[in-house]
Amino acid sequence: MDTKKFVQLFGEVLAPDTARVKAATATLKSEYYTLPESLTILLQLLVSEESTSLRQLAATQARSLVPKHWKALPDEQKPQIRQHILERTLAEEQQLVRHGAARVITAIAKIDLSDGDWPDLFDTLVQAAGSQTPRHREVGTYILFTSIEALEEDMSAKIPQLLDLFGKTINDPQSAEVKINSMLALSRIAILLDTEEDQESLKTIQDLIPQMVAVLKAAIDASDEDRTTQCFEVFQTLLGCDSAVLNKHFKDLVQFMTNIAADTEADEDARTQAISFLMQCVRFRKLKMQGLRVGEQLTLKCLEIVTEMGDADADDEEVTTGRSALALIDVLSESLPPSQVVVPLLQNLGPYVNSPDPDRRKAGILALGTCVEGAPDFINTQLHEIFPLVLRLFQDPEDKVRRAALDTIMRLAEDLAEDLGKEHAKLMPALVKHLDTAMKQLAGPEDTKNMDTIKACCNAIDALVDGLESDVLQGYLSELLPRMSKLFTHPDFKIKAAAIGALGAIAASSKEAFTPYFEQVMNALSDYVQIKDSEDELDLRCTTCDAMGAMALAVGAEPFQRYVRPLMEATEEGLHLDHPKLRETSFLFWGNMAKVYKGEFKPFLEGVIKAIFESLESEESDLDVELGEEAADLVGKEVTIGGRKVKVSAFTDDELAAADEIEDLDGMEEDEDDDSDWADLQAVTAVAQEKEIAVEVVGDIVTHLTRDYIPYIEKTVEIILPMTEHSYEGVRRGAIGTLYRLYAAVWGLQPDDIQKWKPGLPLKQKPTDEVVKLGEVIATASLAVWSEEEDRATVTEINRNLAATLKLTGPSLISNPQNLTSLSKTVISILNKQHTCQLDMGPLDTASSPDDLDPGVIESSEYDWLVIDTALDVIVSLSQVLGPSFAEFYKLIEKSVLRFASSSESYERSTAVGVLAECIRGMDASVTPYTSSLFKILIHRLQDEDAGVKSNAVFAIGLLIANSEDEREIGKNFNNVLAKLEPLLGEVEARTKDNAAGCVGRMISNYQDKVPLGAVLPALVSVLPLKEDWEENEAVWGCLVRLYSDGEPTILGLTPKLLPILEQVLGPPDEQLDAETREQVVQLVKFLYGKQPQLVKKYSGLMAVNA
Repeated sequence: MDTKKFVQLFGEVLAPDTARVKAATATLKSEYYTLPESLTILLQLLVSEESTSLRQLAATQARSLVPKHWKALPDEQKPQIRQHILERTLAEEQQLVRHGAARVITAIAKIDLSDGDWPDLFDTLVQAAGSQTPRHREVGTYILFTSIEALEEDMSAKIPQLLDLFGKTINDPQSAEVKINSMLALSRIAILLDTEEDQESLKTIQDLIPQMVAVLKAAIDASDEDRTTQCFEVFQTLLGCDSAVLNKHFKDLVQFMTNIAADTEADEDARTQAISFLMQCVRFRKLKMQGLRVGEQLTLKCLEIVTEMGDADADDEEVTTGRSALALIDVLSESLPPSQVVVPLLQNLGPYVNSPDPDRRKAGILALGTCVEGAPDFINTQLHEIFPLVLRLFQDPEDKVRRAALDTIMRLAEDLAEDLGKEHAKLMPALVKHLDTAMKQLAGPEDTKNMDTIKACCNAIDALVDGLESDVLQGYLSELLPRMSKLFTHPDFKIKAAAIGALGAIAASSKEAFTPYFEQVMNALSDYVQIKDSEDELDLRCTTCDAMGAMALAVGAEPFQRYVRPLMEATEEGLHLDHPKLRETSFLFWGNMAKVYKGEFKPFLEGVIKAIFESLESEESDLDVELGEEAADLVGKEVTIGGRKVKVSAFTDDELAAADEIEDLDGMEEDEDDDSDWADLQAVTAVAQEKEIAVEVVGDIVTHLTRDYIPYIEKTVEIILPMTEHSYEGVRRGAIGTLYRLYAAVWGLQPDDIQKWKPGLPLKQKPTDEVVKLGEVIATASLAVWSEEEDRATVTEINRNLAATLKLTGPSLISNPQNLTSLSKTVISILNKQHTCQLDMGPLDTASSPDDLDPGVIESSEYDWLVIDTALDVIVSLSQVLGPSFAEFYKLIEKSVLRFASSSESYERSTAVGVLAECIRGMDASVTPYTSSLFKILIHRLQDEDAGVKSNAVFAIGLLIANSEDEREIGKNFNNVLAKLEPLLGEVEARTKDNAAGCVGRMISNYQDKVPLGAVLPALVSVLPLKEDWEENEAVWGCLVRLYSDGEPTILGLTPKLLPILEQVLGPPDEQLDAETREQVVQLVKFLYGKQPQLVKKYSGLMAVNA
């Protein structure tokens, strides 16, 4: 090998000429790095070269070549090489070179130690780490850190000795670098530590946490940004270790980070990193944070921090303390119960929103808006107080306050569109006025303030109209459409897109009322589905196609017909324009066409399915993320890593040189034989996001073209089934949802007599063999994912799909005993808050069951409750499909459901009591053994402060009295129930009154002799007709018809009062009565006409029945 030429080429890599660098690099890789001698030369350069840059580069390149060539070097040379590298590294002045050389030593040691070579290395490093010379201590501690990181197996046995060493070096009196290295090493030890087997080492590392905090504090006080960042990364790493590592000092650590975040004298970077740490605490130690009840303190600290934002927008990308505080409020509201976040925020909001300081008013309204997504149900209960406040600040004299209020309006509309829509008469004119003002004041493309306002107004209108009924929105079309149309031609692409997006939402919500405007709008937008000359044009093309799909759904098949083929061609072209979002848009448009045209979409089906299948089968493993040339295609793009969007930036030469300084705190191996440096980070690629959309669109097509889709079913299952285990949760959710939709669609192709399933196992009516086979495949796959799924939203989606499919298709899906057992275990784990998606990364404490937990932990955030709420839906479906045999399953979940029925949260009580009612209905007479315990909770809930709870309780009691055969228990509680029903019949809330009427009807029907009819029947008739819960008409009219049949004198005397009621229930809407009950009522009218024709003739609606 030509050593001189090698060294010359190596020097070229540092040349300022990109072409020379590329040429030299290519030659080195192809002609030299394949030879073992190249490693020898690089190691010589590392120990002897005068140029710091060349030594650094030599270290970097040597490290990558050691795994390839070290074993091939002559054995007699190796001792000298080891000695020289170690000596040179101990004497190295430049930190970057020291660290690079340390990595080389570690790479060599990884090979040597496995072969029994270099046995004295560890002792040498320990000696260096304890040296009197600071430089030696710095090198020794750093190499030990990299060795622990790379040589886990060899180092695990030395943990006690290492802890003893780093317990001393973390207090180094002379070198901050030694302290940082010690922290880095301790974080790696924490990862290796078996906390259950090695309690002594656990205690040692726990006792070192305060000293690690002291190192962080010293770095912050010294304004040492690099070391501060390293310290924070260490604590982030510790947060990912076994929870026992931090538990002892967790509360103090949270308080320390909170104090840093709130310290206006501290560097902004330190404050934002403290907030980031707190966010991770909430995400990964949610139950611990909830149990510590720190939510209120954090929320109020963040509220104050947000006041520092000044004129900055909340949605700018730059990371600031104020924006980080808003992000923490967002995470808190999503993860912790409303009582710990939203309630204290609202209680303390007044001094902010009413302050003379606009920065405080802005902070208050921004914080409020940030909470909406995390706790929409609770915010909705307070909307009557929140909305006037938001509207007032939307008219604030300060522009930044108005802009913040607009942001909050948009968030409210996105999550509470229907309820906010009730305020349309006040809100829509205000939005239009705000839009007009910004459009009028717009000074040109540099006027970002007014441009941002225009976009925000369009986005708010976009969200708001989703909650408006068609007839209401129709009154605004003449105001909104001309304004949106004017913006279609605005030179700014983002304003165009915002207006077109709002137009699509307006069309979707206004439905047929949009038809008069349809042609004009389509003509105005037609050019935008063809543009493709820039990224902005392609983005606008996406938005336009989405809007046109919405318009198709609004106006229907016939008006849209002439646009179908050209748009299908345009969207097919969009697949080939190298724009991921445009591919998603094409799929979504096809899904909308399937909804609109159903069987008429068949001519396009083959091509559509081919394209979608190609997307679903596309590879996702082509990404090489070595941070260099191979990752150049990622520069400037966003990737999502660990749930965070990260923008990849190009490295400067200085940054490339400094890359070695970035310590890997996540355990990623750096050896060249690893698959990928990012392998464990599960980056969400554009391909994965495309697959999420594509698989959901398959579900739309299957649902609306089921018969035409039959030829593709087998291939669809083959492709989608493996996707239930995809690394991206969005794909998993979409795949499982589509498989259930496929099963439901195929179920509907069976003969009617098979579709009309009967409850109970074994099956009384077996589906076709094809349906049985498909159901078994889907159930087995989805139940396996369901039991181990870590993503909360995915578990919620599986719950919903399973509940809905069981209701539609009956017990066949769970006729396999193994599936029923698996389902039971998973549901019970969710109810007990022990499912994987409900747990922190480590155990909260020693509590063995939910009953042992602190009440602050039992309380749920809204998203946590959604997992349980939808699992309760599965229980309701089970009660329906299993029928009386459900009693065995009820025995397993009774305690959990009763616990929720006694919750401090009204929505939990209401849901649980409603579930009890459905269980009673499903079990029928097999509910008998549970009569006593059910009466106890249900009678107590009749006096609940919440109307929904009372309503569900009275409904459940009526079913219990009708179904249970425990006459003794019923007799014991009968009069008590009857007495409590009397005030409920006078309730203002219609549903409670309706359910009370149904309960009375069931009591009379089953125990007429126990009811004082003379007093009860007039009260019952006085609340008729039922206003809201028409299902109860079956119990009420079934009872009254029976009494008439028996000639009961009280009811006969009430006939004059019942006749106008009968006319109303037989009139519109038809949904008041089911078919069977309607027939009973019709027969009653005919009976009464035969007895008292003159009375009946007064009511034309009744005479129509007798015609």
